[in-house]
Amino acid sequence: MSIMNTKGIRRKKSSLSEVKVIVVGAPGVGKSALSVRFLTRRYIGEYDHQSETRYKHEVLVDNEPVLFEILDTCPKGAADFPSSETLHWADGVLLVYSITDRQSFSYVKKIGLSLSNCDRPLYLVANKNDMVHLRQISAEEGTILARDCDCCFSEVAAAEQVGPVATVFHDLCKAVLAARRKSKHSLLERMLGTRSSNIKLYARGKSDSALPKD
Repeated sequence: MSIMNTKGIRRKKSSLSEVKVIVVGAPGVGKSALSVRFLTRRYIGEYDHQSETRYKHEVLVDNEPVLFEILDTCPKGAADFPSSETLHWADGVLLVYSITDRQSFSYVKKIGLSLSNCDRPLYLVANKNDMVHLRQISAEEGTILARDCDCCFSEVAAAEQVGPVATVFHDLCKAVLAARRKSKHSLLERMLGTRSSNIKLYARGKSDSALPKD
């Protein structure tokens, strides 16, 4: 009985999808609050990170286990952007701004537009939509930026319900897995196309049996 259980565990681990997400945004927009809210369902309002923080946790997405590795960036200021090496590490990019901070919107706009033609999915999320009395960026502006960056967009509040926050991460995960399947399919098509071409080229030539014998 114990052997059967062990095999089951091994099969589960071997089929586990891994998704790396980088959370990008200006200081104070709630990147850490969103990440921790998603992973633990708890809300912690104050963070004092002096460097990047990496979280690793297994989550069910559409009833399938996914190992999330989330890199919570820590910019020193409005002009401090993630390095190309850091961005290249990620399978997906979560762009976060606060609806109460115009500068944070400009920050993710620069990064989002620069990544709009990259081969990894983006997701734009506006945090703190519970603070409507302090709103500086309208939902329409967020929608327009998301369209320009060719990505999804949501307004959430990490301080309120966990559901909308989890949906953001789940949707980005699904986009990553879909892009991964599409890439594998395209590679397979190219391989099959090359093989088919080689077969046709060989068919056009004379077979060994048709060559004159000594």
